Amino acid sequence: MKTAFVFPGQGAQYIGMGMDFLQNDAYSFDALENFDLLHHTNLREVMQEGPEESLKQTNYTQPAILLHSVAALRRFLTHSKVRADYVAGHSLGEFTAMVAAGMLDLPAAMHLVHKRGEFMIKANAGVPFAMAAIIGLSPEKVTELCEEASSAGMVQAVNFNTPIQTVISGTADGVQAAGELAKSHGAKRVLPLVVGGPFHTPLISQASFWLQAEMESISFRDADIPVVSNLDSLPTISGTLEKEKLVKQIISPVRWVECIQYMIGQGVNRFIEFGPQKALCGMIKNINKDVEVFSIDKIEDVDAVVSATS
Repeated sequence: MKTAFVFPGQGAQYIGMGMDFLQNDAYSFDALENFDLLHHTNLREVMQEGPEESLKQTNYTQPAILLHSVAALRRFLTHSKVRADYVAGHSLGEFTAMVAAGMLDLPAAMHLVHKRGEFMIKANAGVPFAMAAIIGLSPEKVTELCEEASSAGMVQAVNFNTPIQTVISGTADGVQAAGELAKSHGAKRVLPLVVGGPFHTPLISQASFWLQAEMESISFRDADIPVVSNLDSLPTISGTLEKEKLVKQIISPVRWVECIQYMIGQGVNRFIEFGPQKALCGMIKNINKDVEVFSIDKIEDVDAVVSATS
């Protein structure tokens, strides 16, 4: 079998996330402690005890999810002989995939996604914004409706999650207009998302420049495993190329359906998701019901997945 390791993005966080792995992994726990010392934050306390409002803050959410995912992966790798033929992550998760592939060290990745979260919020500069998930329409239809609604305000299709789930992002007026059009064209649901900015749109273009500058001092190595990029759904092992893709990714659509279809086209028939919740497993099954999917969120999941994949 060919296997891909996949990593979730924002929205999967919960209080208590990852603590069972961290208590059994000195390397990951030390990375968390050092992160708090370096950034003058209390991420460990927020992950363990909340409050939920703090955990939802993008600059906390991103390193928390990345750390949880890496700690889960490390536990799995010590108990299983299964290794990845490809790695990929959804938005933020692409940084986690880079750690899994050997492109980035865990502390460097945590630092970058913390700053990325800060930049994504700061870059919006006070413009009223919104994001919403459109369920029940094709990606092509959602894209068409966003273009039609753009007279009300800037709005784009930004996360192509499944053949019937597409996230839109932009100004508050633009997203509202596109959502109303989607309902009138038969969308099953239009779900507003609680987010810190109009992510993956040009409205936060300044964040891409700030992130590019922040990455200049970080060492990016060539990968051991191909990383499939959200930007173009193509793999790379070049750390230099992946760095360039991440700058563009912050203001570009997440082409998740195409990423999964690419890997399946290369013979991947097993996906293992590492990190909080099981959002990607559900997406992948909605893209192709014939592949195997597994999720490792808690420490007890490891033995079950090792047994099922050995």
